[in-house]
Amino acid sequence: MPPRPQEWAWATVDVSIGPLGLAATPKGLLEVAFGADARTAAAAVDRLTRRLGTAPADRPCAAHDVLTQASAELEAYFARRRETFAVPLDWSLTAGFNRRVLRELAEHVPYGTVVSYQDLADRVGDQGAARAVGTAMGSNPLPVVVPCHRVIESSGGLGGFGSGLEIKRALLSLEGVLPEPLF
Repeated sequence: MPPRPQEWAWATVDVSIGPLGLAATPKGLLEVAFGADARTAAAAVDRLTRRLGTAPADRPCAAHDVLTQASAELEAYFARRRETFAVPLDWSLTAGFNRRVLRELAEHVPYGTVVSYQDLADRVGDQGAARAVGTAMGSNPLPVVVPCHRVIESSGGLGGFGSGLEIKRALLSLEGVLPEPLF
């Protein structure tokens, strides 16, 4: 059975780490995609079109209002004028354990702090699920806004990051967790 078409919109915003692709529904921000150059953006829009059952709206709609808010908040975050996000989130691209972990992260790991994969597993009541937390971070559809860059190894190592450790370092540096790169 094909998906019931769901209204959504797409935009890109240029920030210090490169272009971010943003998808939103009237319920909230749906996805943040790193490195949203023309090819990457086209692939993301195609994937979301199949998943949501319709192409992004090109006319003004409630989803565009969400994109406007998300763009402004992300630009302010990267300009160091914002530490929290108020844009509503549409959690429909994640479910189960992953959603529980991502919501815990979004709601309880503030700007300028980090948490280990194991600590996050403990917080959601699933001791021993550190690797599963890593999988949840890798599938996060809302990076930056749901700050998977704040999750590190128990030993203090950076761990992984789907868009590359350089971006994770840049985000942690922006938040004052790591020193600014020398060059």
